[in-house]
Amino acid sequence: MKILFASDIHGSALWCEKLLEFCEREKPEKLCLLGDILYHGPRNDLPEGHAPKEVIKLLNPLKNDIICVRGNCDTEVDQMVLEFPVLADYALLYADGLEIFLTHGHIFNPQNLPPLPNGAVMLNGHTHIPKAETVGGIYCLNCGSTALPKENSPHSCILYENGEFALADLQTGEYSTLLTLRI
Repeated sequence: MKILFASDIHGSALWCEKLLEFCEREKPEKLCLLGDILYHGPRNDLPEGHAPKEVIKLLNPLKNDIICVRGNCDTEVDQMVLEFPVLADYALLYADGLEIFLTHGHIFNPQNLPPLPNGAVMLNGHTHIPKAETVGGIYCLNCGSTALPKENSPHSCILYENGEFALADLQTGEYSTLLTLRI
């Protein structure tokens, strides 16, 4: 199974387009959006290419292929314009025998783990900084930010295939392996 995980588009049509171009090239079975889809948030500058209405037009046609969780900047108003569910605090996904917990990171994160079995994977965004760590037997992966990366990190997403989670740089197309699990 091939899955793409991305977070923190923050209304940037430019970076949403780059993410979808990456999707078109990789052809994942699912695109998992980990929150903060349309609004840039009061602490962030406007991202390059800020055009939330265009992001809506780009994502709605993919509604059957998207799994999305709510970020701290997502609201009921966003759900009124997006044609896929966006307001769940988390989602569980099972792929290749792995239990994968999807969340934004403002509620559940490596410092506040949900109840998961050892060997499960938790994916989040929120900090805008890619990271991979193991906490209490749980693999915690942060895909960084599609539109507003911080601390000199790349515009990024994570691609999963055959037990390997790889961070993808949306500008260069380069990958770096974050985690490889035996499946």
